[in-house]
Amino acid sequence: MLLMLLLVSSILVCYAGNLNEDFDITWGDGRGKILNNGQLLTLSLDRASGSGFQSKHEYLFGKIDMQIKLVPGNSAGTVTTYYLSSKRSTWDEIDLEFLGNLSGDPYILHTNIYTQGKGDREQQFYLWFDPTSNFHTYSILWNPQRIILSVDGTPIREFKNLEASIGVPFPKSQPMRIFSSLWNADDWATRGGLVKTDWSQAPFAASYRNFNANACVWSSGASSCSSSSSSTSRPTSKSWLTEVLDTSKQERLKWVQKNYMIYNYCIDIKRFPQGLPPECRIKL
Repeated sequence: MLLMLLLVSSILVCYAGNLNEDFDITWGDGRGKILNNGQLLTLSLDRASGSGFQSKHEYLFGKIDMQIKLVPGNSAGTVTTYYLSSKRSTWDEIDLEFLGNLSGDPYILHTNIYTQGKGDREQQFYLWFDPTSNFHTYSILWNPQRIILSVDGTPIREFKNLEASIGVPFPKSQPMRIFSSLWNADDWATRGGLVKTDWSQAPFAASYRNFNANACVWSSGASSCSSSSSSTSRPTSKSWLTEVLDTSKQERLKWVQKNYMIYNYCIDIKRFPQGLPPECRIKL
């Protein structure tokens, strides 16, 4: 842990502004676009294909924000994903997946955390606003002590580093890229697959803007946070590196989990008949 703190105690790199500088459209045959001189990114889905993008950089710890406006109207069967992943054989991953709905029904935000290729840590939430009428900020804070997922600054989930205390692996050594996609998953996404995609509503579209990564960029086997400042690096606040939930944010987290959480793997006894995962057996 001390070594990790030393590695990230130097210069932190912040990227914000032109999306062309931060992302590549990776699939979709033209269905993904970067518009308005790099100020807006859109993904679309039709019967032939969805689309996706990924970050040009890999990161090892950071506070990453993106404003997203989700597919409006009848989006049943569609899934919009936004996540960090190392894409290795035993990968680490931090997932946000937005499950489409029938018009008027709330979106479901599905979250999961993978460590060394193992996931099964799902928590799901209804959003307390219409995520299709305007942009909202979805944030991933990832430091050596914890992962905090937030929506418009309100924390919805915290996953602590309990590796030393109870042996649960924590994402701490594999750099991860940012990925996003819009695709058809009507075999499971809406009401367990009962509601299918209405292709008469296609093309479906999601929009992205105001990306910001106050983070450590990983390149050629080294972290930007362990090197001296360069002309392209801007010193930024290091507060996220040791950030914890203060009393106010702890109360907001409890509010969200009491009123809007609809699934929590940590209480699903039927799913884990041999016993809940070890991180669920202690007070987090």
